[in-house]
Amino acid sequence: MSLGPHLLLALLEGLVGACVLALTALGLALVFGVMRIVNVAHGEFFMLGAVIAAACAGLVGDPPWLAFGCALLVAPLAVAAVATAADWAVLRRVRYDPESTIVATIGLLYIVQQSVLVLHGPDARAVPAPFYVRLDLGWFGYNGYKLMVAGAAVTLLLAVWLGLGRTRLGLYMRATQQDREMATALGVPVRRVYATVFALGAALAAVAGVLVVPIQQAHYLMGLDPLLLSFIVVIVGGLGSLKGAVIAAFVIGVSDGFVSVLFSPTLAKILATLLVAMVLVVRPRGLFGTSEA
Repeated sequence: MSLGPHLLLALLEGLVGACVLALTALGLALVFGVMRIVNVAHGEFFMLGAVIAAACAGLVGDPPWLAFGCALLVAPLAVAAVATAADWAVLRRVRYDPESTIVATIGLLYIVQQSVLVLHGPDARAVPAPFYVRLDLGWFGYNGYKLMVAGAAVTLLLAVWLGLGRTRLGLYMRATQQDREMATALGVPVRRVYATVFALGAALAAVAGVLVVPIQQAHYLMGLDPLLLSFIVVIVGGLGSLKGAVIAAFVIGVSDGFVSVLFSPTLAKILATLLVAMVLVVRPRGLFGTSEA
């Protein structure tokens, strides 16, 4: 292909990757913004969603759309339940101390990862897409399912935004983020809000894993790259800033797609890491971070 088709392909791949990355990073930013903790196990929630999708594909079989629908229903609920149990058994015991929760979530990362290795096995498993539509773009054909992934991710991002702005739970979350002690004094159930936020962040990562697994393959180490990119997005966007996380996800995701298609995925990761270093030097709080974050 000439340069024009290559650029179009890179743009499409970058947009799809950016939408999935925004969905994954939003969960991480939500947890930090409200709870003020760094969830190092966030990538494993992404991986759990993909592995559950593979399990649903194996159990349900044909038609693929039924197995995919089952995974979209089961994975976020199951992963949210795991996150809720982790919040009750671990995070609440250490009183959500920032340093202690880093160590605790590192332990959770290895527990989840090794549990999946034992139950799922070390081999990567392919998951069929719920449908296959080939879009003829003139120079090449493009998988229509990837565009559906982008549309689903954007829909979920809008749903979270509306939920934060127009529901009682969103009000509680914003109050807890701004001043935990004052929110407690005003009757906000802060512990319940924390458990809900942690479960919601995990569920968003699980949905992203389900959406992306027909494009990739499910394996027990697949949570490492989403975790790295999500941290890069949250740092560049500004710790605790949901708007910054979404904007940074699209900037990094599209640029990652361009560099990966035109050059190599390894170079894309190197450039993303250099971008973090540059942002931290120029603006340590991130592009949209505040002094309280």
